[in-house]
This record gives sequence, structure tokens and C-alpha cells, in this order.
Amino acid sequence: MPKIKTRSSAAKRFTVTGSGKIKRAKAGKNHILNKKSRKTKRNLRQGGYVSEAQEKVVKKLLPYD
Repeated sequence: MPKIKTRSSAAKRFTVTGSGKIKRAKAGKNHILNKKSRKTKRNLRQGGYVSEAQEKVVKKLLPYD
């Protein structure tokens, strides 16, 4: 069997934790920030986790992580 290629776009966006959860950055922090409140922008800095429904999909993109 040949090796499976990792999707490099997914590798840049997600990291797998020791417990197997997948960390991600929150969306909406790149542009059009002047209409968003300070509180919103501050909360966007904190990361999040991929939902359990989507974990299976993301793990297929990252076969060796």
C-alpha cells in the first residue's frame, strides 16, 4: 500500500492534541474588523475545537497526526 498524502491545507489549519481532539482557530479575524466590537475580536483570538460531527472528516485529511 502506498502512503496517504496529508492535505497540506488542513495541516496548516488544524492540530491534533494529545487526547485526540482537533484544535482550530476561530473564523472572522482576518478583515472587516472595524465594525466588530473589542469583545468580539478578543474572543476570536482564543482557539476552539472541531465538533465531534466534523472530527471524522478532518481526521481523514490528516492521516498521520
